[in-house]
Amino acid sequence: MQSILLQAQSNQMIYQVLLWVGIAGVMYFFMIRPQQKKQKEQRSFVDSLKKGDSVVTIGGLHGKIASVDGTTVTIEVDKGVKLTFEKNSISREATVKTPETK
Repeated sequence: MQSILLQAQSNQMIYQVLLWVGIAGVMYFFMIRPQQKKQKEQRSFVDSLKKGDSVVTIGGLHGKIASVDGTTVTIEVDKGVKLTFEKNSISREATVKTPETK
């Protein structure tokens, strides 16, 4: 009788361990892995910035890159108006919308 109870308890413990491993696996594949992929893409984007690219900063400022110096980027937001930012503050490339012809 005791051996049956011990077997039932060990089976329950195995199922609990498998459940936690499954939860950890799901969290990794749906939360951690995509975030790491996005960070890697952002890092490669920031490293590939060059003069003339149209970009948007984290704060939402749109402009064209005037120069890239080490870890800083100078953005021209209007004729003669240039602002200097850290490379890490560049969020994404600005998409230029062309007017549709009807």
